Amino acid sequence: MNEDKKVLACVDQSPYAASVTDAATWAARQMQAPLELLHVIDRHPRLESGQDHSGAIGLGAQEALLQQLSDEDAVRTRAAREAGRVHLNGLRERALAAGAAVVDVRQRHGDLETTLAELQGDVRLFVLGRRGASAGATQRDLGRNLEWVVRSVDKPVLAVPDAFTAPTRVLFAFDGSRVTRQGIQMIAASPLLQGLPIHLLMAGKAQAQGPKQLEDARAVLEAAGFAVSVGVQLGDPETVIAGAVQSLPCDLLVMGAYSHSPWRSLFVGSKTTDLLRSAAVPTLLLR
Repeated sequence: MNEDKKVLACVDQSPYAASVTDAATWAARQMQAPLELLHVIDRHPRLESGQDHSGAIGLGAQEALLQQLSDEDAVRTRAAREAGRVHLNGLRERALAAGAAVVDVRQRHGDLETTLAELQGDVRLFVLGRRGASAGATQRDLGRNLEWVVRSVDKPVLAVPDAFTAPTRVLFAFDGSRVTRQGIQMIAASPLLQGLPIHLLMAGKAQAQGPKQLEDARAVLEAAGFAVSVGVQLGDPETVIAGAVQSLPCDLLVMGAYSHSPWRSLFVGSKTTDLLRSAAVPTLLLR
């Protein structure tokens, strides 16, 4: 049953893990769901050693080198596992202090996308930072894992910026698509956003069915007890929605995510990524 499924927070050893934990704790409390904090250790970490292992070496030296590299890898693995355990326990204490009822921790070796796809059967909501441990070494304003994680799972993902506070008003970027129509049903049936006013905004080109679709969505949410307002605004969706987040103001954005293939995103960009960059609030991504 849905009630048995968890909120799964993906954390790494970065300052951003605290905001992910705070957001996941809020979501778990809202849904009265168990919380799990997951730390995935990369199977193939970047080697930090400055030693030069190139060049031709004899058989005996080659065997000794392989043994040395194996020993070094085992030491790195043990150190990463212990550091991860300590970090997870600290985040668990943070979640419990913030009111989470049940908090489990888990470490896995592997890659994040594959791990989450394997675990998603027991998950109601994923929580992920927009940036992570690599943020200090890159100028990217979105983490390298975010798009691929969202594409690899079929559950909602709450993408969290550098700091999180409990939201007070929601902007739902409603475009009339199947994903956002299903999202309306999901929000109506879930306790996650209960008690928060919701503004439904249809941005972009004029759509003949747009006003009716908005009213239908409003009716579904109002029947579930939400206070709802609606709006239609022509223009570039990224600009319109980012502007609405600021002007209303809203502190949580809900929208469909990555509806096109990754190949299309590679060559022409992604509207989801553009919106995440321009609207710096926690964002609930629907697939």
